[in-house]
Amino acid sequence: MRPVSARRTVRLGVCVAAAAGLLTAGLAAPAFAEEQTDQLWIQAPSEQKLIPGGSTSEGSPLDIGLYHDNDNFAVTDGRLSVDISGIAGVADVTWPDNCAPTGTTAVCTVPEVPVIGDAYSPQVHLTVRAADGAATGAQGRITYAAVATGGPDGTLEAPRDSFDTTVSVGSGPDLSLGEIAPVKNLQLGTARTVPFAVTNKGSERSEGVTATCSFDQVVEPGDAFTLPSPLRVALAAHAYAERLDISVEPGNGATDLSEEDNYTIAAFGAVNTADFAAQGTQVTGGVGETVTAELGFRNNGPAWIGNLGSGDPVAAVDVTVPEGVTVTSPPADCEPRTLSGGHYPQRTGAPRYSCEMPYWALPDETRSLPFQLRIDRVVPDATGRIVLTTGGSSPATFPFDPQPANNTAQLVLNATPAA
Repeated sequence: MRPVSARRTVRLGVCVAAAAGLLTAGLAAPAFAEEQTDQLWIQAPSEQKLIPGGSTSEGSPLDIGLYHDNDNFAVTDGRLSVDISGIAGVADVTWPDNCAPTGTTAVCTVPEVPVIGDAYSPQVHLTVRAADGAATGAQGRITYAAVATGGPDGTLEAPRDSFDTTVSVGSGPDLSLGEIAPVKNLQLGTARTVPFAVTNKGSERSEGVTATCSFDQVVEPGDAFTLPSPLRVALAAHAYAERLDISVEPGNGATDLSEEDNYTIAAFGAVNTADFAAQGTQVTGGVGETVTAELGFRNNGPAWIGNLGSGDPVAAVDVTVPEGVTVTSPPADCEPRTLSGGHYPQRTGAPRYSCEMPYWALPDETRSLPFQLRIDRVVPDATGRIVLTTGGSSPATFPFDPQPANNTAQLVLNATPAA
């Protein structure tokens, strides 16, 4: 079954047995940038709901971050401008140490701006609480702008007027799921209990908890809810890095005041391996002929591998074209490169190609890469190289792969017959 790279949630109170090999995802996959372009982005929630209470309330976290597209560039000295003039009388902000406020604006520093992916996390952590005397229904807007050093032109700027957070004061339930510590080095077949509870941090009770199975228990403000029986998962034979995504929402159609903490992940790491292998071939032909070279990638298992949090390819197949031929039709997922791995301006005729695999590889799954090659001159034993990488120009070391030797293969044209 094909995994889906989008957040799939197993809601609170799952009524079916949860098995490992769960195909779920977190952050949406970023668009792959062109090699010589880059873009700075701001990540901020579009909405922030607060409960009345003014300075006596705990406040809500508001996490904002910077990231950019292209890992070919180092981006530093990020400067995030935050304008809170639009929430005057609605909410107050407590600034973190990396923000320098002046009146109703602040500049927050991000020394190293990452490429979004598994390692990304917001760098600016504000606390927002309803202003004293703010009435239910009061609403305002926080706006952002950002610049950084780096990219192809030396300076990057986030698109103007594209990022803001609407802050509103309301009354209602606010269900919250705590974090679940990841568990590593589990043996296959191991069954684990998933410990979690739901707390109502809001100002009104939750009339039931909706999930894959719903529960009618009323959750008063400050109270917690746990499952009637523990949720258990078992690791299947193909498990490697597994995750169970859990989310909750109030019952009876109520709106949660702050949905940012309605979701959590239980992560399980299994002791397992996956043998990635490059697939080469031998072809023959005369001058002027066009031949098809079926190259490829295979996961010999036994584990499946998936980058479902980031959406990054599990591997790339790097193909160096043999002497004496021209690529007239490369596979759709293959990008042309110069021999040194740089940008090549045309789809056809490149001396090298980098072919991205999907973000998952199931056990015993093969991905075929048919290259159309025109033979310009016959070179006996002309040999090209097929190498598995992580997207760069060098052979990859996959931590789960017990046989790295088969991460390389050959494409041979017009091999000399054995004596």
